[in-house]
Amino acid sequence: MPRVVVMARWPAPNRCKRRLESDLQHHSGLLQAGECVMRIQRQLSIHTARVLSLMEANGEIETTLAVSGLELKAARRWGQNLGLSDIQLQGGGSLGCRIKRQLLSARHSKLSTLFIGTDLPDLNAVDLRSAIAHLQTKDLVIGPTDDGGYWLIGFGPSLIYRPQHWPLVGIPWGKANVLDVTMTQAKHNGLRTASIAQRSDLDRLTDLSRWQG
Repeated sequence: MPRVVVMARWPAPNRCKRRLESDLQHHSGLLQAGECVMRIQRQLSIHTARVLSLMEANGEIETTLAVSGLELKAARRWGQNLGLSDIQLQGGGSLGCRIKRQLLSARHSKLSTLFIGTDLPDLNAVDLRSAIAHLQTKDLVIGPTDDGGYWLIGFGPSLIYRPQHWPLVGIPWGKANVLDVTMTQAKHNGLRTASIAQRSDLDRLTDLSRWQG
């Protein structure tokens, strides 16, 4: 059964979605931007957990909530409130280091492992099933975003045993060329890749406006 790891930050004022918070402060003059962003992040986390909980209840996936911004006891309490049971801490380092940590913990399980965040209002089971299906024959699957990044990255079982081929080193996380650099590394490493539907994550004020219609 494939494993989906949610890389989640605890939604607290002035500690999540800093780019969106900055946009709200500068372009909207919103004095309580941190509180507003916290509520948005909280709702996105609830939506993400609901989608995954339903798939888990159907026996389609196993879910891990990998948390930053909390100690383990509080992280477990938050995960339980979201309806998730496997709670871990992300640990320190870049996003690539934190993903590697989760992959290393999964090497014994022989599971396809997919990573998502909690910033996708359009997250749905259909896209996740598409990614899982691709990993039956591919090493790597990507769900691109329209800002040059990706909302999902998935590793097939055989790739999990080849850490030297993981396309996670030297990635300019948060920049507009994250996808291009990742795919260049994947090609250099001879990986069989696939892409699924492009989606819009919620990072900036323009993304929020589009989500609100």
